[in-house]
Amino acid sequence: VQLQASGGGLVQTGGSLRLSCAASGRTFSDYAMGWFREAPGKAREFVGRIYWSSGMTYYEDSMKGRFTISRDNAKNTVYLQMNSLKPEDTAVYYCAAAPTGGPTYDYWGQGTQVTVSS
Repeated sequence: VQLQASGGGLVQTGGSLRLSCAASGRTFSDYAMGWFREAPGKAREFVGRIYWSSGMTYYEDSMKGRFTISRDNAKNTVYLQMNSLKPEDTAVYYCAAAPTGGPTYDYWGQGTQVTVSS
């Protein structure tokens, strides 16, 4: 199983970015896909998740409204659309896969850096 995260970069405050997570190596229809982030000096933080089969999403409260997770079944890819970005959103963003939609993420991508300048 491989998860390849991409789409990070440098953006100004108020800007937008869309991160992608390309999944390969098995069928993910019974998985939940999560997004996490880790800022310098801080613990890894849950952003949200999407259940691959239903498309149902769940977000950390502080992420609601600005972040949107979606998936493209044909491309086996999950997206994280981030709008109205703030400097405090600066972090390495990771995607991860949880079998059967449970709480444990067995597979992780390599992370992609997002930097929001003030």
